[in-house]
Amino acid sequence: MARHSGAPGVLIDPDFWIFAAVGVAAQLIDGALGMGYGVVSSTVLLSLGVPPASVSASVHAAKTFTGAASAISHAIYRNVDVKLLVALAAGGMLGGVLGAYILTNVDGKLIKPYVVAWLGVMGLVILWRAWRGTRPKVMPNTRPFGLGLVGGFFDAVGGGGWGPVVTSTLLGAGANPRHAIGTTNTAEFFVAAAVSGAFLVSLLTGGWEAEGMAGLAWSIGGLIAGGIVAAPFAGWTTKILPLRALTWATGILVVALALWQAFELIRS
Repeated sequence: MARHSGAPGVLIDPDFWIFAAVGVAAQLIDGALGMGYGVVSSTVLLSLGVPPASVSASVHAAKTFTGAASAISHAIYRNVDVKLLVALAAGGMLGGVLGAYILTNVDGKLIKPYVVAWLGVMGLVILWRAWRGTRPKVMPNTRPFGLGLVGGFFDAVGGGGWGPVVTSTLLGAGANPRHAIGTTNTAEFFVAAAVSGAFLVSLLTGGWEAEGMAGLAWSIGGLIAGGIVAAPFAGWTTKILPLRALTWATGILVVALALWQAFELIRS
């Protein structure tokens, strides 16, 4: 079902506008807090009955474009730690490709409970740091390549999770929220591109049938358009928000997402 957009000969499906609104909201959350775009978008697509592999492929295709816009925004506002970016992106791309391969061969729902548990723990750690008012370190005491590897894997398998896994861990280790969020968002572009490429190769080689994706063109287009519009504002928001308020907001978001996903698992 499509409707006229007002211009003669141009048809725009109503789903485009719905998903454009979802894209705006998800990107503002993701760009400002370092997480949320994949989780929000994936949840909406899953609620429409789209299979997990097709959800992940669709969301990562959209994140390739929105991630580029967000990365530019964070770079302009100097929210990116280049050394951390290189290690996270390298690990994330490898983990993402591995996750995409597994998702096209194994039921991703088997891994979801572990992701939910991780989100809950990391959310509580972030809230504890916000409550204590712990000051950020210059560089968190983590292994960024390994962190990227884990984050990329769960992101590909779950259709979202790069931000919650990577940003949560960096903030839990005491990283500056502004740089943790900006660097994570920038690295996400490279991860999304790698995952999208892996799904495309699997599709072209016959290893995966893109079930349910034929009718998602308008939805994916809406996610891309909304995300690109919101991305510049996300970088600005990250720059101006107070450190402690940003940490509180991030912790609350992670815990809320974990509780919601746990509820969905129990109900299903």
